[in-house]
Amino acid sequence: MHDRPRRRLDRQLNALVRRFPSLRGLLPLVEARPGVLLRVPLAVLLIMGGMLGFLPILGFWMLPLGLLLLAVDLPVLRPAVSNAMIRGRRRLSLWQRSFRNRQR
Repeated sequence: MHDRPRRRLDRQLNALVRRFPSLRGLLPLVEARPGVLLRVPLAVLLIMGGMLGFLPILGFWMLPLGLLLLAVDLPVLRPAVSNAMIRGRRRLSLWQRSFRNRQR
């Protein structure tokens, strides 16, 4: 029961790879165990860059990506990040469905 949030996050990452097949080679690198030393500082930098998203080069897209990278290593963040991914996927599919219905 303790690894349920980890399995849920893994399912969401796999769904993301199914949605965007170009990420297929990146997923094993993200989940690799020796990558902790690279993942955590990169996640912190992405979160800090996301906080400065109003600047021209940085963007708010960096914040969820940094949280996703951090959730791979911090079990406390896994439920919140996986819930956000589920909500985001649902909203995206509803938006796409309504967009397709408007075009008809």
